[in-house]
Amino acid sequence: MSERFMKTYTQGVMTTMEIWVDKQTGVNYLYHASGYSGGLTPLLDADGKPVVTQISDVDYDYSPKY
Repeated sequence: MSERFMKTYTQGVMTTMEIWVDKQTGVNYLYHASGYSGGLTPLLDADGKPVVTQISDVDYDYSPKY
């Protein structure tokens, strides 16, 4: 069984911003963490609507290869 959420973008080390995609709905979420706190919110476009990735595009594995 695959994970429901997939990280597609990450930036920063001590203070990080990440974009996560729900593989069932395609909705993108922005996660921001700094120190011991963090927050998660839907990523919105210019019209205030959630950014949705086509499910067929979500199959690509964006995770870093170490």
